[in-house]
Amino acid sequence: MAMHRKLDALLALRPDIAVLSECARPEIVREKCAEWGDHFAADREIVWIGSNKHKGVAVLAFNGYKVKLADCYDPKLRFVAPVEVRGPAEFNLLAIWAMHANDGIRKKAMAGPLRDSLDIHAKFLQAKPTIAAGDFNNNVFWDKPGWAMNFEDTVARFDELNMLSAYHAHMEEAQGDESIPTHYWRDRTKDGPTYHIDFIFIPKEWQAAVTDFEIGTFEDWCGSKLSDHVPLVVDLAL
Repeated sequence: MAMHRKLDALLALRPDIAVLSECARPEIVREKCAEWGDHFAADREIVWIGSNKHKGVAVLAFNGYKVKLADCYDPKLRFVAPVEVRGPAEFNLLAIWAMHANDGIRKKAMAGPLRDSLDIHAKFLQAKPTIAAGDFNNNVFWDKPGWAMNFEDTVARFDELNMLSAYHAHMEEAQGDESIPTHYWRDRTKDGPTYHIDFIFIPKEWQAAVTDFEIGTFEDWCGSKLSDHVPLVVDLAL
């Protein structure tokens, strides 16, 4: 939300590709932030999907990269964007903001939009090396026996697609045992409810290409009231 006042913080991360949840349509941000237009001169630098013009999924491209919404985009998966990335390196990207309760998803009986997208977009995910990134709104911490939306099953599906979580590979931690949260929920305090629900999955063969991985600090992002989430950043030498 309020992307127009967060552009400097985003640019400080020096991204080539950025995946943003709850971002307003580009023209709305552009109206409120003149600098936005300086960085994004054409549609090929931004992909945006959503049903609420103030809250959608955005993929932003910098440094010679271009992005395009893939033809296989399925609007029924409201906040999952299959994106073709071109530039210094070429790959596919699945940009995710997994909505559950607001979409009437029942975790016990329904796999949810993220898992559905891994099946619906299986051909897209396997056509080229693919990154899946965003707010997954799930963790094996909440898994229950027999539930359709158990995150353990989602991780297993990524494994079948030859993809792994950059955080867990770098930190050598198990799913559900994350020592660093990505979401400071509700009261946005450091010692309040915290969860690890944001992920970057990369091709397994790219693990050796990871040159750096970091998670934003509470002080820089939540304490400064920029967001209740902190960013995940993975650097790859491709």
